[in-house]
Amino acid sequence: MADKSFTCKLITPEARILDAEVTYASVPMHDGQRGVMHHTSAIVGKLGPGRLRLDFPGSGSKSWFIEGGFMQNVNDELTILAQGAVPVDELDAQEAKAELAEAEARKSGDFEEMEKISAERDKFRAKVAAASAG
Repeated sequence: MADKSFTCKLITPEARILDAEVTYASVPMHDGQRGVMHHTSAIVGKLGPGRLRLDFPGSGSKSWFIEGGFMQNVNDELTILAQGAVPVDELDAQEAKAELAEAEARKSGDFEEMEKISAERDKFRAKVAAASAG
């Protein structure tokens, strides 16, 4: 199985969270999920808020809630530069729902402020989904 794995690095501004061999990655892109496997074509892309799932050779999988950032996959090395990454098993679904409710209650007549509010709502919807999926 090791010959079907590739290197994955998960890095945030605060820490290098992971540098390991994985067999599959489901990455939250700004426009939907992207699957990455051994020998997947090269790509650079913008991350969106959502659930990052990594499958490890012979030892199950682990998931993080990613807030956004960028990723690069070149020569069987996936590098994820995330604005933030929290293990899904550390998320509190009730807290995430409360954050979403607060964001949905916010209103503004200013176009730029509404864009920020809309992005925040999208982030909290993704966080609720990640927390609920466990």
